[in-house]
Amino acid sequence: MAAKMLRRSVHFTPTSCSWLNAVEGFFVKPTRRRLKHGVFHFVVDLQAAINRFIREYNAENPRTFIWKANPDDIIAARNRRFQTLESIR
Repeated sequence: MAAKMLRRSVHFTPTSCSWLNAVEGFFVKPTRRRLKHGVFHFVVDLQAAINRFIREYNAENPRTFIWKANPDDIIAARNRRFQTLESIR
């Protein structure tokens, strides 16, 4: 009897996508707290619920965002990646 081969694929999330995880984590909160059990007949009502959540969230959890990355380093990294892509072509 031949052994069955399992088809599996591994997906790696690039570290450059870590900001996406933070954004996704933020947007899951209103879904769980307010939007999940809500019924919205109009887009305006949904927008009002989202805006109300953001106002309340910011009032409860005030945090100042401080950009730590140096713009020159970001541009240099972009240029290195662009050169790598060009060398592959």
